[in-house]
Amino acid sequence: MFELRLASFLFTLFLPLLANAVTPAEMLADPALEARARAIATELRCLVCQNQSIDDSDASLAKDLRVLVREKLKEGMSDAEVRDFIHARYGDFVLLRPPMKPGTLLLWSAPLIALLAGAATVWMAVRRRSSVAAAPAEALSAEERARLKALGVSDSDTSQS
Repeated sequence: MFELRLASFLFTLFLPLLANAVTPAEMLADPALEARARAIATELRCLVCQNQSIDDSDASLAKDLRVLVREKLKEGMSDAEVRDFIHARYGDFVLLRPPMKPGTLLLWSAPLIALLAGAATVWMAVRRRSSVAAAPAEALSAEERARLKALGVSDSDTSQS
């Protein structure tokens, strides 16, 4: 009984990995061409979803791009030619791994900038906390002692806190 439950749990857990957005109608009859098309589709970003490849996306634009990739492969284009064709048409954004160039430098450096900003924030917070903790408590003035005495608080009670 435990094995059956474990198997159904694992099946449910990994079911999304088995699902592909590619429909059987899109697939090419030639397995080698289909494998090339799938490899290209995993490198291209869905312009609607923006966080998925066109191979994984259910968006209609992603479907159109998958069909376009397959058409270009059937026409005899190489993988690089198909990628270049899509890149020329849609720009750097369509590539899941955009090229390193001045226009994409911020994109490539953003993780490092975020890491450095976080480290600087932590460093400043630690410095601020240590300087506040290290500052000696100032002695009370005569006027402050008189006000405390009027409130019924002795001077020794305030020195403990």
